[in-house]
Amino acid sequence: MTPDPGPPAPRLERPPHRDTVPPEEPTEPPPPGRDTLPPGTAAAGHKRGHTTHRPWSARRLPAALVASVIAAAAGAALIDVVAVRAGRQAAAWRKQLADELATRPVGDVWMLTGAAVAAAVGVWLIALALTPGLRRRLPLRSPGDCPPPQLRASLDRDGAAVLLRDAAMQVSGVSRARIRVRRHRIKARVDVRFRDPEQVKDDLATVLSEERGRLALSRPPRIVVRVRQRTV
Repeated sequence: MTPDPGPPAPRLERPPHRDTVPPEEPTEPPPPGRDTLPPGTAAAGHKRGHTTHRPWSARRLPAALVASVIAAAAGAALIDVVAVRAGRQAAAWRKQLADELATRPVGDVWMLTGAAVAAAVGVWLIALALTPGLRRRLPLRSPGDCPPPQLRASLDRDGAAVLLRDAAMQVSGVSRARIRVRRHRIKARVDVRFRDPEQVKDDLATVLSEERGRLALSRPPRIVVRVRQRTV
């Protein structure tokens, strides 16, 4: 009798080699980077920008003038008081000032004049304290992704006028352009050598409006165009 061969031996399978590269799957193109912006995004960012205000002036000259006057008056009075305490006579100017203040009535012309001057100086100082100053600067809009306190910029009126004048000189028919930039108005006076003045005026209004938009002003002034025909 032949012995029973028994169950077949298990079949060993070779594991796949580690160097085997799986088939490549189609990859999607990476999203566009942050530096790649579709057209019109920059203009939309300016429209979404924060409205800023003019920077506050340091007021160095008014502060120095007021401080100098107060320091001089207080110093002179203090020196005279110390001299009187030391046994000397009071200064003539202080005696006369005390007599005038004691004898003149309240309705006297000089008293009213002094009070008006003091009130005017007080109103002037209050106005300086409550207003930012720097009226020659035009505030610019800050980017939409930047809070206003972190970024503030301004443009000088003369610089804005130069940019607008260069844009106006590119219009066909314009021989001379004078631009004046104010807080609420941009005045453009243009001399025309050829072409219809009305057409030149329309083109100027369009060009100046586009250039004003590129300046990114926080409060864009209104544009006023005046055209004059020059044949000589």
